[in-house]
Amino acid sequence: MIKLERTNVMNLEGAMRGARNPYNSWARSDSRYNEDGEYILGENDMKLAQQLRRAGSDHRKFIRQIFVSVDITAPLYWWKEFDTYKVGTVANSTSTMHKIHSKPFSRDDFSCDKCSPGALDALDALIAYMEKTRLAYVETKDKSLWYDLIQLLPSSYNQMRTVTMNYENLVNIYFARKDHKLDEWHVFCDWIKTLPYAKEIIIAE
Repeated sequence: MIKLERTNVMNLEGAMRGARNPYNSWARSDSRYNEDGEYILGENDMKLAQQLRRAGSDHRKFIRQIFVSVDITAPLYWWKEFDTYKVGTVANSTSTMHKIHSKPFSRDDFSCDKCSPGALDALDALIAYMEKTRLAYVETKDKSLWYDLIQLLPSSYNQMRTVTMNYENLVNIYFARKDHKLDEWHVFCDWIKTLPYAKEIIIAE
């Protein structure tokens, strides 16, 4: 399971202005804001953007200045893979260290949509044990009980992080993960396709 919410794409205008700096060709820029406040690339700017995108990472520096912020809720096993992309990305997460005991455990806290009936039975038993342990910790503040919660927490536990990245990060992620065996990566790559000018600037079709 993965959810991507509250997406915000920023600085497309500044990135395109910078893309024209090496050519001193600002007068050729034909992009504009529409009545909804969206920045629309004109024909000249689109041609330049696609030309630079296809020329390779040394030439497409402008896409590193197109920023994306998004709230991602995903299981810890997916976050372990996402953490490969630390360069150019920033993430603030909800805290398991400080807040693991702050709410009751339930199945909704875990990505278990692919689990077999037997695996769900095992998960339910673990959830019941962890909830009993959580209540005991809340009452006693016994640190050994807190360690039980932290060390027993399954990698299917869902965590929300607010992530900031740029279009260059997304180029790397898309082509590395679009055929991955985890369904979460397919959902993520489908989300990438919904971003402004993703087809032309990220996927470069």
